[in-house]
Amino acid sequence: MIQITEAAGQKIQEMLAAEENEGLFLRVGVQEGGCTGFSYGMGFDDEQHEDDRVLDIRDLKVVVDQDSAKYLNGLEIDWKESGLGGGFTIFNPNATATCGCGSSFRTATDAGKPAAAGEC
Repeated sequence: MIQITEAAGQKIQEMLAAEENEGLFLRVGVQEGGCTGFSYGMGFDDEQHEDDRVLDIRDLKVVVDQDSAKYLNGLEIDWKESGLGGGFTIFNPNATATCGCGSSFRTATDAGKPAAAGEC
């Protein structure tokens, strides 16, 4: 369902270790908003819900809520180093349009709910 590159997996493991909380896992999701209709959410969580999908990717516990799963099939999370330190990048084969910064998208079948003008 979701792919995490080796570089991203290593960075996530480093970040998890710095949190010093063994109960944390990576939650990946989608919510309405952003310039294009949907925006990605990615962060650490320690609360798992009954309808969550739990994945084991690169020895990481990755949790996706049921509503987000349909938008994330085939998603690839990568880590890219840059002169300013680096950051995560997301490639979503389901996205038919994205905003300039790549943090929001829409699909061929669902446009989501774009943010109001000036809120992107």
